[in-house]
Amino acid sequence: MRAIRKGAEPRSLTEYRLSPGASYDDYRDKDALRRSLVEEQRGLCCYCMSRIRADRDGMKIEHWHGRTNHPNEQLDYSNLLGACMGNEGRPGSEQHCDSRKGDREFSRNPANPMHHVEDLTRFPGDGRVVSNDPSFDAELNEVLNLNLPFLMNNRKAVLDAFKEGLAKRGDLPRALLEKWLQDWNGDSDPGTLRPYCQVVVYWLQKRLARA
Repeated sequence: MRAIRKGAEPRSLTEYRLSPGASYDDYRDKDALRRSLVEEQRGLCCYCMSRIRADRDGMKIEHWHGRTNHPNEQLDYSNLLGACMGNEGRPGSEQHCDSRKGDREFSRNPANPMHHVEDLTRFPGDGRVVSNDPSFDAELNEVLNLNLPFLMNNRKAVLDAFKEGLAKRGDLPRALLEKWLQDWNGDSDPGTLRPYCQVVVYWLQKRLARA
């Protein structure tokens, strides 16, 4: 999981929220909302970091606090995230991210800097995403189902491909590792990020800490 820096909400959302009886279901400019969420998340799902697109078939609008239990936050932009389709329509055991979560509570909002999701999340290198916090680790598996085999395989494939490229270069100067960290973290380019980029970011951070 990767921290998200929220940007400005769509003007249409700001204006509509002031309307008497405003509700998420009746908000008509969801295309603008999708574009804003995808742009600020740099093209990645808020939870699994797979690629999302700003259209109905390419993403879901996720309410971190579900609408059933938190109706007052249904139009709160800080509560809105962009999620992948998460195997929507498949059995629950095969769903992930928002499709799996539904209205269930998830303790950490990746768009809330006070929740420190990057500090709590680890990528051991075998494709898993884990946490040293037992309750958060349980949520990653039970609420979001982020260790489905295909997600693990995707994460491991990204890291393995990166490491194979390094192996061909021999000794690596620290400056080069730092440059790659900036590239994978998106520091040098404000555009879209590579899917599952945080797996490589985590590995490079650990490598640099040992250097």
